[in-house]
This record gives sequence, C-alpha cells and structure tokens, in this order.
Amino acid sequence: MPLQSTLSGKKSSSVQAESTQWDGKTFEQLRQECLQKGVLFEDPDFPAVDSSLFYSQTVPVQIQWKRPKEICENPKFIVGGADRTDICQGQLGDCWLLAAIASLTLKKDAMARVVPPDQDFDHNYAGIFHFQFWQHNKWLDVVVDDRLPTVRNRLIMLHSASNDEFWSALLEKAYAKLNGSYESLKGGSTMEAMEDFTGGVGEMYETKSAPENLFSIMKKALDRGSMMGCSIDITSSAESEAKTSTGLVKGHAYSITGMEELQFRGQTVKLIRVRNPWGQVEWNGAWSDNSREWNYIDKKEKDRILQNSLEDGEFWMEFEDFKKNYDKVEICNMTPDALDDDTKRHWAVNVFEGNWIRGSTAGGCRNYIDTFWTNPQFRLQLEDADDDDDDVCSVVIALMQKNRRKLRKEGLDLETIGFAVYEAPDDESQVEKDFFRYHPSKARSRTYINMREVSERFTLPPGKYLLVPTTYQPHQEADFIIRIFSEKKADAIELGSNVDADLPDPPMPTPPEEETDEEKSLRRLFDQLAGDDKAISVRELQQMLNGVLSRRKEIKFDGLSLSTCHSIINLMDVDNTGMIEFQEFKVFWEKMKNWIMLFLAFDTDRSGKMSSYELRSALKAAGMQLNNQLLQLVGLRFGDDTFNIDFDDYLTCIVRLENMFRVFQAMDKFKRGRVKMNMMQFLMLSMNV
Repeated sequence: MPLQSTLSGKKSSSVQAESTQWDGKTFEQLRQECLQKGVLFEDPDFPAVDSSLFYSQTVPVQIQWKRPKEICENPKFIVGGADRTDICQGQLGDCWLLAAIASLTLKKDAMARVVPPDQDFDHNYAGIFHFQFWQHNKWLDVVVDDRLPTVRNRLIMLHSASNDEFWSALLEKAYAKLNGSYESLKGGSTMEAMEDFTGGVGEMYETKSAPENLFSIMKKALDRGSMMGCSIDITSSAESEAKTSTGLVKGHAYSITGMEELQFRGQTVKLIRVRNPWGQVEWNGAWSDNSREWNYIDKKEKDRILQNSLEDGEFWMEFEDFKKNYDKVEICNMTPDALDDDTKRHWAVNVFEGNWIRGSTAGGCRNYIDTFWTNPQFRLQLEDADDDDDDVCSVVIALMQKNRRKLRKEGLDLETIGFAVYEAPDDESQVEKDFFRYHPSKARSRTYINMREVSERFTLPPGKYLLVPTTYQPHQEADFIIRIFSEKKADAIELGSNVDADLPDPPMPTPPEEETDEEKSLRRLFDQLAGDDKAISVRELQQMLNGVLSRRKEIKFDGLSLSTCHSIINLMDVDNTGMIEFQEFKVFWEKMKNWIMLFLAFDTDRSGKMSSYELRSALKAAGMQLNNQLLQLVGLRFGDDTFNIDFDDYLTCIVRLENMFRVFQAMDKFKRGRVKMNMMQFLMLSMNV
C-alpha cells in the first residue's frame, strides 16, 4: 500500500526522527546514562577502529582517534554560527558531501534539523553528539561519539577553518556511520546528500542543453530555499580533480551559493557565486575576486556582493562563462514546489517501496521485452488538471535505489536505473508482455544511469498511467523507493498486489464402466503397485508417475522427487490416510494433464525448463495469482542459477500452492477477489505443505 501525504511549503521539524542505535536508545537517553555514570560515550555501533575508516584497504598511516578536548584547549561545537567557510575537505574524496553541507549552511531551518542545536562541549557534555538525516521516506537520528581520526594531532577528514570548531567534522562522522564507513563516502552526487539533508526532490540540468531560462530557474530555486551544486564532467579517471588553466577543477563537486544581476557598462550582467569545498583554488577569469570588472561597479554594491572576499574557495563568475565551463547543475528542492511558476504550490506525494529480485521481478529495461513486463508496476490516476492549465497535470517522478553505499563493502554498488510511463489499461492486474510489445511509452526517464536517484518532471493529460521502474540489465537486484509528486491529489496503486485464486471444483471421477483406454491402462498399473487396501503410498506414487511420464517424450526431466509426491498426496488424500486410491488418482491425473500442457506452453525451447519470469503467467493460467513479494519467494525457492524451473520443481510449486488455497477455502478464511492474510502463514503453507 502507498504511504500518502501532502508536502507543504516548509519542511516540518515536528516529525519524530527514529533512533538508529542497535538498542533503540535515543540521544538524550544515552547522554543521561553517561552523565549519571560520569563517563564519556563510546559508540559500540561505530567504534574508533580502522574498519570504521576503510573496508577495502588498510589504513595507510598511523591514525589516532582523539576527542576535541584532546586536540585543542577549548573546543566549540559551533563558533559564531555555522557557515559555509567552516567546511574544508580532508583526505577523503567526498567533495560532493562537502558541497551539500556548504549549501545546507545557507538554509537555517534545514540546518537546525540536521545539526540540532542542543549540544556543545560545555553544558551536559558527555562525548556524544547527534545529527538527523532523511533516508527512504523517514528521518533518522544518528548518534556518534566525538572521537575523530587524527594524524599528529590534526584532523585528517572534514574540518573547519577554525581549529577549535568541530560541528562539521562530527557531521561527516555521523554521515559515514549512516553509510557504513568513511570510505563509503568516496565519490557521489551532491544531490544525494542534499536530499538526505532535506527529504527534498532533486532535478538535474545539463548546462549545454538546458532551457533558455536556466538562470531564472536557478535564481528562483535559490530564492525558495533550494540547494544547488554543479560539476565539470571528466572523460577519463586521469582527469578526476585535475585543475584547469582557469582555476576550476574537473570531476569535482561545487556548491552554488548566490546569484545576482548587476549593471555593468550600461548592460545587465548575470552573475553566479560558486564555492569549492576545498576552501581554496578559485576561478581566475572574469568577475573573479580581484578581476578588473569589479572596478566598474559602484563601491557600495561591490562591497555588498563581495563581502570582503578572500582566497576562501568562493568566487563569482558570469553566468555565460559558468555554462561554458560547468556541465551539470543539480537542484534539490526543499519541497517539490514548481520552479517554473511564480506561486508556491503544495504537492501531493505517493510513496511506494519495492525491489527487483532476479528470477521474478528483475526484468530489466524495455530492450528485454521477454522479462520487462515482470518488473514491479504502478498505476497512477491523474484526474484534475493543474490550477494554471486546464489541459495537463504536473508530475515529478523520483526513483531511488536504497542502501547501495552501505553495500559497497560487500562488493555491490549503484545499479543503472530508470523508468517508463505508459497509458494504462483498465485492468488492475499485472500488465503482460504483449501490451509492451505493441504500446509505446508516453514518458520516460531521460537516461538510464548509475545514480542513487533518477527524477524527471512531466506534464501529462489527465488519465490513467502505468509506471514501470527498472534496472537497465535484467537479473540485477536492488531495493527501491519511488515517489510520485502531483499538484493535485492522485490515486496510485501497485498492480498485481492481490493474492487470489479461481480454482474449478475437482471433476467427479468416471465410474469404472465408463473409463477411457488411458484410464484403464492407468488402473492396471495402479493395481500392480497397490496392495490389498487398493491404495498406493508416496513411494509407489513416485514409481507410477515416473513410469508414466517417462513415456511422454515431450517432457524432459529426471523424474519426480519424493518431496513432490508427498505434496501430491497431501493435495489428493481426502480421508487423511497418507495414501491415495485410484478414484483420487484419476482426479489428480486430470489436473496433471492440464499442468503438463501449461508447462509445455511456457517451455518455449523444449529444454525441459521454463523461465522463472514466466511463473506469474503460468500460475495465472492455472487460476492462481500471487503478489510480487510471494512471487519473489517462490522464484527464489524453485528457480535455478539460470532463472529456470524444471518440471519437477514446477509441479511441486503448483501442487503446494493449490493445496494452500484449498486449505484456506476449507477454513473459510479465503475470500475470492481480495485476500488479506498473514504472509508467513501463506509462505509456510505454500512451501511446506
């Protein structure tokens, strides 16, 4: 089910943040415990050891973890207010994070949420600090102790220009803890950290192909409290952080901190202020700190804009030069208010969480038509047009993959992701392959890219739409969250989320005198195996079925397992003897013939196996519908390493599922059309019965 809410123009600070400590204790509880015991906090979840720094290498130098009071005589949390000049990069390649922190300091409300002011080194000091970050639609409160990595008594990671100020170093440590280690912060998009600081939604512009009013878009965004970053593309790893002749650095994340329009020699000039998180290395072209252009500007105006500029990493440049030199602009809207409208708007948001699991729901992009349709699908109904346009609805779709930084130490990294939007049919069940074969998309992400989040803004006519988020390649696993922002309230549901069955009543077995030649042949074989009680056991059933099926050349398999035959007896044994009589076997055989026909229909290459991605269709043809979570579990249980299911596993699966549904019918807990049941009950019954 989606989580629905309406975002207002200001991010509420009243939303309670969840503790991330293993024992669930809050910052205040932990601080009070330390004060009562007279000890300084030592974080068991992120200890002062090498593994908190690096996961893929040994620490190259002798690191000492020191508390601020061991580094300087009178440490302060914040000196004279948190400022963008408090952020100087250390030995870690996390300029993207530092650029976002610099932008954060310009947004006082957001800053107060991320860096709570209720902490310092004097009152109630206990060696513990806390910070709050947005992660996957909720706010988390992350506590850290104040032991920081040093070499020769100097901080080696993020630090302030003031030797006695520590808020920025502790913020970086908390963010490293959230993501598993300091090393996990190497390389990234400024947008990622901006969103984690605000819960906002991001947009990206390529400066060389941006709309003509990009300056207006960016200035309006800055005026509304949005955070912005920019960067210069690189063509090879050798160019990473290479300095150009104009003083700019390639492959490096900058923050955008101001925009102005000035009168210069009778003309209006558009200027932009950019900051290098290194705290040094600046643009040396037109409108740089000491350029001659400033000599032609009124002194009062010049002093207002330059504010006693020093070699602090921050500089002005003309907007046209900015577009020529920088390649990307990232804007994180503190709320998803439109950037192309002069009025504030409140947007409704639908949030879904899901995952791509190989063998069942990791279908890849539209290039892989045979599996594309198996991806999770969401239907969006846009009913009311925008207030300022009677014909279209504004929608922002943001697809985010979860926890990928934390998984780096396991050898995993960001997947290449994107999405497509189609006009939706009326059916609420999963849309199948043929629909995508013959219907083009109405909108889609501009590209598939290995970033944490891909977001796009669309204007669509009112109607029903189908949203399909995917990885680029099939069989790639990841968890995701998708946010759908719309100016007017929109209904959204996940398709194929029902658990349902439409099973025909078992046919009445024919009397002996009306048996077909096939049934007479089966009776003779059955009687040979059965004893005086005229029933066969599980092993005798295995012998009989393997003998009969081995004569059918169209079925390629190595024989049915004893486990499969146990499931068959559980399904057909109506008198609970643990054995089945021939009349019961005849009913099963009619089912078996239908299941064989289904299997052969999906065994397209006659290999004796069917793709696990086709399991949804095969089960639907057999009268059973599972949701994505259960399909994923079934696919993992019965699929092999190449995402195929052989005949024996297929039969076990379908027999157990039918048995489960019939058990629920018998217990009068199964209601056709909509089924709500305990997931573990379902799994235990379907996998173990």
